Amino acid sequence: MTAPRSIAIPFAVACLGIASFTAMDAAMKGLSIAIGAYNATLWRTIAGSLIGGAIFFSRRLPLPAKSTFRLHLLRGAIVAVMAVLWFWGIARVPLAEAIALSFIAPLIALYLASLILGERIRPQAIIGSVLGLSGVALMLITRASGRYEPAVLTGMGAILCSAVLYAFNLVLMRKQALVASPVEVAFFQNLTTGLFLLLAAPFYAVVPAVTHAPPILLSASLALFSLMCLSWAYARAEAQSLVVVEYTGFGWGALWGWLIFGEAVGWWVLAGTGLIVAGCYIAVRPPRKPQELALEASL
Repeated sequence: MTAPRSIAIPFAVACLGIASFTAMDAAMKGLSIAIGAYNATLWRTIAGSLIGGAIFFSRRLPLPAKSTFRLHLLRGAIVAVMAVLWFWGIARVPLAEAIALSFIAPLIALYLASLILGERIRPQAIIGSVLGLSGVALMLITRASGRYEPAVLTGMGAILCSAVLYAFNLVLMRKQALVASPVEVAFFQNLTTGLFLLLAAPFYAVVPAVTHAPPILLSASLALFSLMCLSWAYARAEAQSLVVVEYTGFGWGALWGWLIFGEAVGWWVLAGTGLIVAGCYIAVRPPRKPQELALEASL
């Protein structure tokens, strides 16, 4: 009877983190359209580093160990590329549809966990992968066969590439949350991501207009809050227990897309999302029936 209660609070906090992340996506979508995905990501991470650094140093927290800092650097490098691809994509694709496509990440994470952590892939994970890929294919085929601008399809491709990197991010998130506090994770992810983005600054960086300062500060604050919520939750519950939290982002994405950008949700998005969510549920659900356990034991 204690297990459900022990998971309930981390689950609720993770849901709050996802809600904050999708609100940040809505703010960043507008910024990416206005100043480009790279500059929107660069200035958001710089603002996040300043805000996060003020919180981190005001609390007089110790600096991370070398091994932990290497983990921060690795995740920062992945997030730098992942974020630019993601924000470039959502500038061209409706927000709810983009979030639905990103749901393929938990399925990819299962295979990455097998490669990186040595976990065995279960038969149900393969079935779930087929369902999830069918959902992605449905959305891509429907888009390709309709009268849409080519930029939408390239945006969807960027989102799928970002989802692959997000799968790496999911594998690292649990490991990082176990060795660092939420404030440390939020600060150093912004700092390391910003450092990698600054490498391209001489070629692409442009100082934004003062009118862009409010959405930059808003998106940075929302991202920091979300990172701290998710880090806190992942430190207190297993990743497989929190995977379904990602799916709550679809509702928020549909709401923000409709309210702010006037984006409608088509039937293919709902159908594709249903297939992806069903695939992820099947893939991550632990075997419960004796025949399922026997099947796994025979493989």
